[in-house]
Amino acid sequence: MKHVFLITFVALVGATSGFAQERIYRCGNEYTNKPTEAQAKTCKLMEGGSISIVQGPRAQSAASGTSSPKPAASGGAGQRVDAGDQKARDADARGVLEAELKRSEARLAELRAEYKDGQPDLRGGEARNHQKYLDRVAELKAGIARIESDLAGIRRELGRTPGATSGAASAAK
Repeated sequence: MKHVFLITFVALVGATSGFAQERIYRCGNEYTNKPTEAQAKTCKLMEGGSISIVQGPRAQSAASGTSSPKPAASGGAGQRVDAGDQKARDADARGVLEAELKRSEARLAELRAEYKDGQPDLRGGEARNHQKYLDRVAELKAGIARIESDLAGIRRELGRTPGATSGAASAAK
């Protein structure tokens, strides 16, 4: 009885190992064991070790439609925003940009006051270690350049928002 089971087991292992000996070709992110298909796609032969491919889970929201709302199903008219709501959103966005502009301008003024045209005051150990001083000056200069760039971007965005004519005067300050 034991011998029958052992012989069956060995036969099954031998049969499955024959499948594992097939040549596997890699075609980009795909794999195939069909030589004709591999030649048509100019695939590369994979050598050594066995290859296991595990398919990832498919997105079920597209299949079932229950996990995410479908904006296209509501129709074109349902997607439009009321003009009053849009004006309120635009005003909120403009307010955020103007507040960011004021904060950036204040920070730029602080950095310029500290920078003093490239001659900031010495701090603590900078009198003994001149490299620390030079590093801080370089950081201040880079910070000023970064904030000036940010300000230019904020002003561009303010120019793009609706009602830019009233904001152009405040952005030019």
